[in-house]
Amino acid sequence: MYKRIRDLREDHDLLQREVAAHLNCSQRVYSNYELGQRDIPTEVLIRLSLFYNVSVDYILGLTNNPKRNK
Repeated sequence: MYKRIRDLREDHDLLQREVAAHLNCSQRVYSNYELGQRDIPTEVLIRLSLFYNVSVDYILGLTNNPKRNK
């Protein structure tokens, strides 16, 4: 999951501070999410899912299909 959020960020050519600003957290907190040093709260997973337009299951690594169900 942690590598996947980093890959999504890099695929969208975003900096950690840009994603952190969208999530209303510090760059350090977001960095800790990417490094797996901090658990990602459910609400943050949902916001990331909406931000990148992918499913939460994709972020969690439960599927390789990034499509969200509507």
